[in-house]
Amino acid sequence: MYEVHLSRGNVRSATLPTEAITIAQQQQAPRRNRLNRDRVLRTAVALADQAIDVPTMRTLAQELGVVPMALYKHVANKEDLVDGMVDLVFGEVAFPTGADWKTAMRQRAISMRQALLRHRWAVGLMEARKRPGPADLRHHNAVLACLREASFSFQAAVHAYSALDSYIYGFALQEKTFPFTTPQESGEAVETMLALQPPSVAQDYPYLVEVALELGKSGYDYAVEFQVGLDLLLDSIDQLRPQWRSPAS
Repeated sequence: MYEVHLSRGNVRSATLPTEAITIAQQQQAPRRNRLNRDRVLRTAVALADQAIDVPTMRTLAQELGVVPMALYKHVANKEDLVDGMVDLVFGEVAFPTGADWKTAMRQRAISMRQALLRHRWAVGLMEARKRPGPADLRHHNAVLACLREASFSFQAAVHAYSALDSYIYGFALQEKTFPFTTPQESGEAVETMLALQPPSVAQDYPYLVEVALELGKSGYDYAVEFQVGLDLLLDSIDQLRPQWRSPAS
């Protein structure tokens, strides 16, 4: 027992149990962040964003300050970890509702590209999950719902979805591998490349040199080029979809 004596007024001495003092001290002490699945996945995503690659379980454990075996209480294995990481990326992709299908598909494509810019490691993993998570499933269902409810036949919806994803992921892969990220950087890279070529290159490859000279001035703007190609694709889908019929329609 621990006694506390109060001398003011007529208040008598009070006696507090040791357990109460211990509880009060624990409540005042800062709590360590407890490990859970969400924290594991978000830490893995943050590490992958820095390295442009999925971290090993050992690296992830070191970042979290735990032994590797502690992770397996929250993720079954490496594949489960990647499934969860990809699902977080799908959760970032906006899919507006209430718009016409072309506007909705355009906004969805731009949002997907932006998510893949933030998480470059995810390119190539988004459509490869054997056990897709809830955000992944909601996203795919929403895209199909938008197309089907806009009077796309079953086959037309499949063709449109496949074409759009091929464009989005293909553009993101190309963007991931280029050694520059801004129009200014691209212009500087092209100028450097052109300066390293022999004088005969202008005569042998005049159209390539023209591109290099123009890009050296203005640079290559990924966002602009992506949206130009996207609009071309959406217009083509709109024109061709009446021909995409199948018995399953």
